[in-house]
Amino acid sequence: MKRKISVEDIDSVHLYGRRDSNLRVLQDSFGARITARGGEITIVGDDAEVEQIAAVLDQMAGLVRRGRTVRREDVIYAVRMVQEGRIDELVRLYDGGARLTGLKRPVEPKTVGQKKYVDAMEHNDIVVSIGPAGTGKTYLAVAMAVAALRLKSVERIVLVRPAVEAGESLGYLPGDYQEKIAPYLRPLYDALRDMMDPERVKKLTEIGTIEVIPLAYMRGRTLNDAFVILDEAQNSTMPQMKMFLTRLGFNSRTVITGDITQIDLANREMSGLVRVQDVLADIDGIEFVYLNESDVVRHRLVREIVKAFERYASAKEAVAREGE
Repeated sequence: MKRKISVEDIDSVHLYGRRDSNLRVLQDSFGARITARGGEITIVGDDAEVEQIAAVLDQMAGLVRRGRTVRREDVIYAVRMVQEGRIDELVRLYDGGARLTGLKRPVEPKTVGQKKYVDAMEHNDIVVSIGPAGTGKTYLAVAMAVAALRLKSVERIVLVRPAVEAGESLGYLPGDYQEKIAPYLRPLYDALRDMMDPERVKKLTEIGTIEVIPLAYMRGRTLNDAFVILDEAQNSTMPQMKMFLTRLGFNSRTVITGDITQIDLANREMSGLVRVQDVLADIDGIEFVYLNESDVVRHRLVREIVKAFERYASAKEAVAREGE
């Protein structure tokens, strides 16, 4: 089968990738032959593969028409979805309905799991997102918070992290307590500055519209008209998790994020994030979203690293079961 696709209405560089890197991903993923000249792509090969390639190109061209430069990772993800017969999910992902605006630059989910996460945050007062590093748990939550602040649906943003020692000792760090815990809060500031002008972040922080604080500072507060995020929640204990959740006031939303494979507590079973999955499972208005390695949107090696650790953990558990 031979099929030609015209993309003359878009800047082909944004579709083809630097030095045609995106087209090479397609070529390496299928047996069909793909050639591009100017604004026309020709596909020659097996009927089914030609249709799959055309489906991927159609979705990627749609991203370019909406102002996105297609990345190599976008093409890899689209290929995997099409090959798994999940083209309908891919189409829904790119329908444009989940784009967050009002930020320094628009933010949108890049995987089906991320879209489910964004949809959950739009429709629930409490969302718990669990998944490995690189899946956008914190980034998308902060984007939602900033968008809500810009739309005036909340009056402030409160970003919270437990100050748990991840192999380092706070006691040996220089400075007072605030200076010691600053490195733990830095990722939240980084996410904020990716959404807003740094001077604006500084101003809103100074007047209290944005707070970035350790979890211990939440005790005794009631937060009305706020978007509250608890990040790295796997390092909160069950009493801390209860304390945090009961801070929720009127017209407020809460997002809890964490990775239960990276618990720094002395006893894994102490983690509030692990246990809260059972405690809150049947409450309306609370949604749990589980992300996995297919939702990793960092460097491709991050996905491979996550998969490798998952295989290692599974093998270790299998050996332990055999020894029982």
